[in-house]
Amino acid sequence: MTSIYRNIKKSISEGEKLLAVLIDPDRFSIKNTKKFIGKVNASITTHIFVGGSTVDENATEVLVSEIKKHSTLPIILFPGDHNQITDQADALLFLSLISGRNPDYLIGQHVDSISKLKNTTMEIISTGYILVESGKETAVEIVTNTKPMPRNNIQHIVDTSIAGVFLGMKLIYLEAGSGALKALTPSIIHAVRKSIDIPLIVGGGIRNKAQLEEAYQAGADVVVIGTAFEEDESFFEELRRE
Repeated sequence: MTSIYRNIKKSISEGEKLLAVLIDPDRFSIKNTKKFIGKVNASITTHIFVGGSTVDENATEVLVSEIKKHSTLPIILFPGDHNQITDQADALLFLSLISGRNPDYLIGQHVDSISKLKNTTMEIISTGYILVESGKETAVEIVTNTKPMPRNNIQHIVDTSIAGVFLGMKLIYLEAGSGALKALTPSIIHAVRKSIDIPLIVGGGIRNKAQLEEAYQAGADVVVIGTAFEEDESFFEELRRE
């Protein structure tokens, strides 16, 4: 067990709830990095995720390198495909889209990434990624050509999460998708949380502190916020460190 994953587990065991800010290189202006990361550093954010469904080649590496100039927070890749991988990051969520049945996102992209990863010093964290319907078609659905899981079939979401654990995943990531109209319900989060014994990440559709706390109370160990900060940076003011 290496450092970032070990620290996530340690924080959870001590009752700490973690917050990741997701930055999409295709939707973020590099010239805004210093100002934006300054707000991240002043907030309760514990991790920075970088990635998106469609990202121009080399954009991820440029952004990660710039972020590192302004923050010591762990930078973790959340890649939409193998072209978004860069050794400049501290860790990589090795995502398998276990809610879908497209082999390219179950194993294909992983095989294609090995030429970049076989000599890496970056921490690689196997992650079961589960897309749940959110009221709109998301970029993940379009790019991966997969359908999200119906939110009213909680048992199927739970069973998929448990299957991820049995496959040896270190994290389960429940996602409503970027720009989701509906965040994941507390009942979904709670049902998954009580059924697995590995860290649970929850993202998509969380736009205010009340929704953030609701996700934590339902059992999320790590909450990921992206679009809300992109649309309204004042949200950071609600999440300033005391």
